[in-house]
Amino acid sequence: MTTAHYPTPQHERAAAEIRSFFSDRPETQAVLLTNSCARGKATPDSCLDMQVLTQTAQVGRLDQAWRRFGASGSAIAELEAVGRWSDVHLDVTDGAFEVQRIDHELDWLEVQVGNLLAYSIPLLDRGDRLRDLREEWLPFYGEELRAERLPAARATCLGYLDRIPRLLDRQLWFQALARLHGAFGWFLLALHVEHRIYPIAYDKWIREQIVDNLALPELYERLPALFEIAHLESRELDQKAAELRALVETYLA
Repeated sequence: MTTAHYPTPQHERAAAEIRSFFSDRPETQAVLLTNSCARGKATPDSCLDMQVLTQTAQVGRLDQAWRRFGASGSAIAELEAVGRWSDVHLDVTDGAFEVQRIDHELDWLEVQVGNLLAYSIPLLDRGDRLRDLREEWLPFYGEELRAERLPAARATCLGYLDRIPRLLDRQLWFQALARLHGAFGWFLLALHVEHRIYPIAYDKWIREQIVDNLALPELYERLPALFEIAHLESRELDQKAAELRALVETYLA
């Protein structure tokens, strides 16, 4: 089991207090440390992200119990005083992922699965629920779902890029920039599905994901330039869209 590396003693004490609280609740199936703290990337300003697994019928009741406890826990209060954003983000869930048809808005299924199951550290694990979820979703979901989501994510990325020239024709500079950023998110989603690796996020930890997780350092070297824009109110975004389209054609053949 991977060992947690907390950025401060207060983060560690708060995690221990939370684990102790949920261990006394028999309906708790697992307590998982997630996100930056689980991956050893947290700083004193980082929040403490956690997920708690329970049965579907118990989610509401356990969440209410947590909210009452979270408002009074001494170690949790100490954590909040450490840094500007060092609070607790905890969700109670039944671990049932909703698979929806990929549409216009960026889809978070892969990020949710990755952070809950692939990149988390169990602080408490009892029963079979966590094991069953990991057997179902790891190392990556099935080929039937992948064959559906990969081309859909790729097509949506290209659809975002197709809109940029028309937006520039109308001098909608900021909307064109938003489309470029949106297309980049879809590119990251499709890239991870292509490589059968769950993403961490679409707007942060980009180097970690591309260089370390996907082992594509040569690709990362080309990504920052996509958003190095000298003159927003120009046709410069046409070129940026073309550069991202070329990456799609190269890495998502």
